[in-house]
Amino acid sequence: MKAQATDKSAEIKAFLIAQGGVDIDERVLGRITTPASGPGAGLTSFFLRFDGHRVRLGIKHNSRLKASLEGDEVVIRDHEKEIVRGCLEDAIAHCPEQAYITVSEVCIFDCQYCPVPLLGGSVKDRDDVETAIERILADPKLAGKLKAIALTSGVEESPQSEVERIAVIVSALKEKYDLPIGVSVYPTPSSTRLLKDAGADEIKYNVETMDPQLFQTMCPGLSLEFILHALKDAVEVFGRNKVFSNILVGLGEDDDSIIDGMEELTNMGVIPMLRAAVEHPLRPEAGIRRPDADRLLRLSRKERELLDKHELRADVAQTMCAPCTGCDLVPHRDV
Repeated sequence: MKAQATDKSAEIKAFLIAQGGVDIDERVLGRITTPASGPGAGLTSFFLRFDGHRVRLGIKHNSRLKASLEGDEVVIRDHEKEIVRGCLEDAIAHCPEQAYITVSEVCIFDCQYCPVPLLGGSVKDRDDVETAIERILADPKLAGKLKAIALTSGVEESPQSEVERIAVIVSALKEKYDLPIGVSVYPTPSSTRLLKDAGADEIKYNVETMDPQLFQTMCPGLSLEFILHALKDAVEVFGRNKVFSNILVGLGEDDDSIIDGMEELTNMGVIPMLRAAVEHPLRPEAGIRRPDADRLLRLSRKERELLDKHELRADVAQTMCAPCTGCDLVPHRDV
């Protein structure tokens, strides 16, 4: 989905992301989604399309933004002033146009911003994943819209056993479906080659923050240095424009650390995904301060400069977050 980006519409999307959600009667919505992974796990949301943009909005009944359905459009107002109007978009599985499936909804790690270890989710096997995709293909409203498969996962037992599980699933899916497949996992020394050989087309290893001290605090037991090494290796194996990494904005970092981090990632051929941190009710101790719209716009425009400088394109991605755009301001699509 390539947006017809304008400064005004990008500003509106940044404002909506910064607010994080709207007050809306869930009964007027179609398919709502409840992510099973990442900082927003367990929180309900829906997708809105406007002016060529897509945004995922949480359902927050204490939000200053009020949304209502008027005809076929959702209208969002801020203190009675209309901010935007757009159309609801069905989430096929977690997001529009993709079967974005969380394999392990559990995790042995305890990243301070992430609620997954506290939710007690399930673990899917190959049959579970294939059944989920078959249900999508059997739905006449969704089948023709499915453009990609994306797999993400926590860590049930160990990073290596998780990667091996995902590799088996990817191999089976690649034989059965003619669709691009993206994978987002915690890396291991062999994960890049295993997943590439299994048939994955794109890969994401999330750094979460490029501030080393903040990383140690937020992600105890994980290694930023190792993730960066794995990302560099992934570019060599998967190629440029096929390797991604989330950077959370709002964990307590400053802009310089984000910009320096984006410079380091883009210099090695990795496309950063700037993600507004989520204040999750299960993680009040994380001290997250969701970024405002100005900060999101400023950093996203800087990211575009860096991508252009290193001849990278976020809009050629086929899987995962970059083509979805729901949670982020994506360069070459939104800004």
